[in-house]
Amino acid sequence: MRSQSDSQHKQCAGFGILPFHHFPVNPQWHIPTREECIALWDKYSMPEHIRAHSEQVAHVAAAMAVLANDRGQNISVESVTASALLHDIAKAYTIEFGGDHAWIGGSIVLSETGNPYVAQGVMHHVQWDWPVDSELCFLPLAIIYADKRVMHDSVVSLDERFEDLVVRYGRTDRIIDYIMKAKVLAQEIELAFSEQLGISLHEYSFDSGRVV
Repeated sequence: MRSQSDSQHKQCAGFGILPFHHFPVNPQWHIPTREECIALWDKYSMPEHIRAHSEQVAHVAAAMAVLANDRGQNISVESVTASALLHDIAKAYTIEFGGDHAWIGGSIVLSETGNPYVAQGVMHHVQWDWPVDSELCFLPLAIIYADKRVMHDSVVSLDERFEDLVVRYGRTDRIIDYIMKAKVLAQEIELAFSEQLGISLHEYSFDSGRVV
C-alpha cells in the first residue's frame, strides 16, 4: 500500500475536504447480476451499439480486477463488472432530453440497485477531479480506464481511442482541449494501474490476456 501523503487529504468523491480513503463498502448492498443489468438496459432503452460497448468495457474492467486479486488485493469483480455494464445506462435518456449521462446514470443506478459503490463508478466515469490513487479508488478509476480502452466494441490503445474522439467530437478548439485533458488523465490512470498490477497496461491485450 502507498504511504500516507498530503494528496490523500484532498477532495475525494465529491464530499468536500475529507481524508482520502477507501470507499466504505457495505456487504449488504445488493450487487446487480448480469441478468439484472440487462433488464435495466431494456428498461432504459439502451441502444444495441452501446450495449456492445458496455459488454467490452465490463470485460476489460473485470480483467483488471482479477489481475489485482491475483496480486493479493480484495476487489469485488462482481461490483466492477456491474458498474461497467451500467456505466452508459443514461445514454438514451440524455440523447433525447439532454443532461450529463454520467451523473444521471449514477442516480439511476443508485435508485435501481441501492448500491452506492456500483453507482460511484457510473457517476464518475467521465470526469475525475481527485488524486489518481488506483488502490484507494480502484472501481471508479477502472471504469474510467476501461471505457477509454474500448472504441465502440473493440479494445484499442489510448492513442487510437482519443484520435477517434477528436475526429468525432472535436468541432471546436475548446472541445479538443477537453478531450486532450481527458487523455492526460487516462494516461495517468494507466500508469497508476500498471504500477499496481505489475504489468504494462499500454501493451496488455485484454482479448488474449497476454502482453503483446
